[in-house]
Amino acid sequence: MKRLLTSSLVAASLLLGGCGLRPLYANGSKGAVAQVLADVDVAPIEGHNGWLVRNALRDRLQATQGGHGAGQRLRLDVRLEDSITGLGVRSDDAVTRERRTLRARYQLVDAASGEVLLDATAAQDGGIDVVGSEYSTIAAESTTLERLASGIADQIVARLAVFADRGGGQPAPSAPAP
Repeated sequence: MKRLLTSSLVAASLLLGGCGLRPLYANGSKGAVAQVLADVDVAPIEGHNGWLVRNALRDRLQATQGGHGAGQRLRLDVRLEDSITGLGVRSDDAVTRERRTLRARYQLVDAASGEVLLDATAAQDGGIDVVGSEYSTIAAESTTLERLASGIADQIVARLAVFADRGGGQPAPSAPAP
């Protein structure tokens, strides 16, 4: 049984090798994706939720840059929409469950020309139990917002990496000298 499992895993790995899959962050900080991500500066985002998302984005982008600061060639503009909706309602009209949704529309902009290179959205939502303690409910809403901001940042950086891997955001080739 063990031999069958081992041979099946070896066969599967050989098949996967031929399917064209390759690492997104190939060549580490010298790779094309890391070079594009190193050129991204995150513009300030309005509000507390914007502060959370911007910090999460900067943390992730700096991790791909080996801890260096953000570049200046590309700018990431993000607009957020944050909403809380009551879901569970008791017979006395008290809400017992909430859903917090954080949506982001983001644009990757060439800082020099102002051209929008990528225009996309990301969304996350989370459930919150509303309990008798107002402090506990506020703490749960805040914790949920932190998780949602982290999830939004993960989605945005992953989408930027895929965009960069497909050749987007690469610097324009310089013209040869006459």
